[in-house]
This record gives sequence, C-alpha cells and structure tokens, in this order.
Amino acid sequence: MKKREFRSILITGGAGFIGSHLVRHMVQKYSQSKIINLDKLTYAGNLENLRDVEGKDNYIFERVCITDEKEVERVFQQHDPDLVIHLAAESHVDRSIVSPLEFVHTNTVGTANLLNQAKRHWQESDFAGKLFYQVSTDEVYGSLGPSGFFTEETRYDPRSPYSASKAGADHLVRAYFHTFHMPVVISNCSNNYGPFQFPEKLIPLIINNIRNQNELPVYGDGSNVRDWLHVTDHVKAIDLAAHMGIPGETYNVGGNNEYKNLTIVHTLCDLIDAKVGNAPGTSRSLIKFVKDRLGHDHRYAIDSTKITQGLGWSPAIKLKEGLSLTINWYFENSTWLENVTSGAYKDYYNKMYRTVEN
Repeated sequence: MKKREFRSILITGGAGFIGSHLVRHMVQKYSQSKIINLDKLTYAGNLENLRDVEGKDNYIFERVCITDEKEVERVFQQHDPDLVIHLAAESHVDRSIVSPLEFVHTNTVGTANLLNQAKRHWQESDFAGKLFYQVSTDEVYGSLGPSGFFTEETRYDPRSPYSASKAGADHLVRAYFHTFHMPVVISNCSNNYGPFQFPEKLIPLIINNIRNQNELPVYGDGSNVRDWLHVTDHVKAIDLAAHMGIPGETYNVGGNNEYKNLTIVHTLCDLIDAKVGNAPGTSRSLIKFVKDRLGHDHRYAIDSTKITQGLGWSPAIKLKEGLSLTINWYFENSTWLENVTSGAYKDYYNKMYRTVEN
C-alpha cells in the first residue's frame, strides 16, 4: 500500500504519557506537517513532557476537552486536520472503579464527539485523504488463562469500567467506518512503560517508592501477568499504522515481554539496588502484598503477527533493557518526578492556558 501523507495531524491526549512521546516523534519526523496537540490537561496531562518541542514552528497546543462539542468543532475548522490520532482517555483502572461515569463520559462520549466532528468536517470531500486512528488497549479483550494470546479476532469481553468504556469507543469507531465509510484504523496495545509515565502506574510507582524507601504495594500474590511494551516501540507502530495501515483494520501491538507483576517488581528492585550500590535484596524487603484489585484480570498477552507481517513492525526493546533505560531516566529527571508527585507541574501551565471546565 502507498504511504499516506498528511499535512495537518491532530493528536488528542498529546500531553499524556504515550501522547507526548507521539507528539515529539511526529513534530520531529514530519517537519512539513502541522502537529496539533489537543489536551484537557487533567492530572495526567503534563506539558513539561513537551518542553523540547514547544518552540517548533509546526507544533500547536490547544487546551480543549474532547467532550466539548463547540471547541472540538472550532479546532477542526481552524486547523483542518486530515489525520486524527486519538489517545485522550482516562486510563487508570483503579480510578475507573471509583468513578466509572467519568470514564464513560470521557472515553466513550468524547470519542463519539470526535468522530462526529470528523465526519461533519470530512464528508464533503468524501473522506479522501482522511483517517481517524483510534489507539485502544488489550484490556478490551478481557482476561486470558495460562495459555493463548489475544488476536484481532478475539471477542471483546471487557471486565472493568475502564476497559468497557474503551470497548464502547472502539465499537463507535467501527460503526463510523461501516455506516459512513469514514476511513479508520484501530490498534490495541499491551501495557506501555518508559519515561514521562505518571507515577500511579506500576513501573514508575515502584521506581519512585524505592527512591524514597517507601513500601512497594503488590496486588494479591503478584501472579497477574502482563505483556510490556516500551513506549518508543509503540509510537513507531502508531506512526506506521497511521501511514500504511489498511482502513477498517485493527492491529494488535505487543511487546513480546510477558511477565508476572511480581517478577517486574523484583527486577526493578534488583536493578536499582545494583545501580545505587545497595546490598542484594534491600529493595525487595519493601514489598508489601495488598488486597487485590476488584475484578483484576489475570493475564494479558498479545499476538502481534498481523502488524509484523503486514506492516513490518516489531518491538526492538526487550524488558530488562527497557527497565534499565526507564530507571535511569527517572533517576536523572528527579525534578520532573518531584513536580509530578507534588502537583507543582500544574502551576506554570495553568497560568498560561485558560481552565477547561467540562
């Protein structure tokens, strides 16, 4: 398939963890394209992640909530995007258990609003040269037993309010493809990790707690299994699928790094002890097993054969290498980490950009 070219690319959630890596990648790689970062700047949105591209001529930031119909319509009219890469979402499962309606509103209703605005803006051209790219999660597939893998044909079986809200969004994207013939691509990825990840997630949480000699909470007995994907590998997959993926298709993106949560924690402990010169086992002594998460899926594992064979993508970073790189980044960027954990990162940008109420 011929590579698609886009002159204006709208990335939602571009101040978040994966989004900021994608924005940086696209700004630097596609210097002739306008890159618009649309983000509400919730607690997980941090423009400090993008300080290095703020001054680039092809980068624009819009502080907008994806559920705001008028503001999203304005962004489409003003910037005329021909590619939308949609990452904006509430994504922490624990928070979805406490506030499920917030997740439904942002993840499902927000996606419907973006799709509707894209349809209204693009349908005059019969969608020629346009694409809506939905970045989703492997959690929509539910939970695996001790064997087997999620494929693009796996039936959706979401188990948490988070995954259910993302499943609803995916179904809407497919509905716009089938009903309105809007060109769409969906990718479902495994657990991401790497620099700039908000420290509520397992890997940065453990790194930060070891740095501060705090307890290391592990759900249940730590036997739950996840497939880990370094964020830079994921960004390359998104770039490739956006430019070469077949409209209407789904691509599963996995890291081929399947490990128990407790193994991840043990590896982080041992790598950090070696890095700072602790006696072996020092950080492991901080581990505390806590009550398991409600509805905790036992195992996720992705079969990436389709994107590997069809588009030529494969993950380059193995887990131990990726964890070492991630540990080094958090240790070398302690100010970023302290600003995030204290909430200080919000102050500067809240003065620069108007508050988004909805």
